[in-house]
Amino acid sequence: MKRFFTHISLILLLLCTVSLSVAQDVPVPPAPRGYVVKALIVGHDTLPVIDLAPVAFFAPRIFKNRADENRYRRLVQNVKRVYPYAVLAGIKFDEYNELLQTLPTEAQRKLAMKKAENELRAQFEDEIKKLTFSQGLILIKLVDRETKHTSYDVVREFRGMVSAVFWQGLSRIFGYNLKTEYDPEGEDRLIEEIVQMIEAGVL
Repeated sequence: MKRFFTHISLILLLLCTVSLSVAQDVPVPPAPRGYVVKALIVGHDTLPVIDLAPVAFFAPRIFKNRADENRYRRLVQNVKRVYPYAVLAGIKFDEYNELLQTLPTEAQRKLAMKKAENELRAQFEDEIKKLTFSQGLILIKLVDRETKHTSYDVVREFRGMVSAVFWQGLSRIFGYNLKTEYDPEGEDRLIEEIVQMIEAGVL
């Protein structure tokens, strides 16, 4: 292994040396001044068009009363608590989707998902169990936001219809609905605002 890395290092050093010698022999043209941008021609004028990154602006929130303020503060706390898990769910959903597409047989896919489930349980089960009922509801919604699939669809995708129906039935007993969809323009407008503030580094 040591000889291998030494060999690679010598090759890289040789390439760098060759590059430097070539650079010394060939005259380097001066770097262009400024930079190229899109332009819009209006009459005889050429106007540069520069796309600016969007800037998030959050107005100070005005509360009707102390109870309203406390509810909002609890919501902020709950969203901050579960948002990292939702982001992780989105990442893992994409990773496992790519993995499953590379496996040719159903048996291999089941084995891979069982292994993934065990890894996730070992890493996160104790933490997820500590979530409150309200935090669980928010997590289900944010999973839909991050994966573009409801929790029910995620279970059905990776564990099959029978598992999805079972877990949906069980969740309904405890007051959850895995088919809950995220509604950033309506019911979940405040949650979306808080998530955007988290992403912007305000919270």
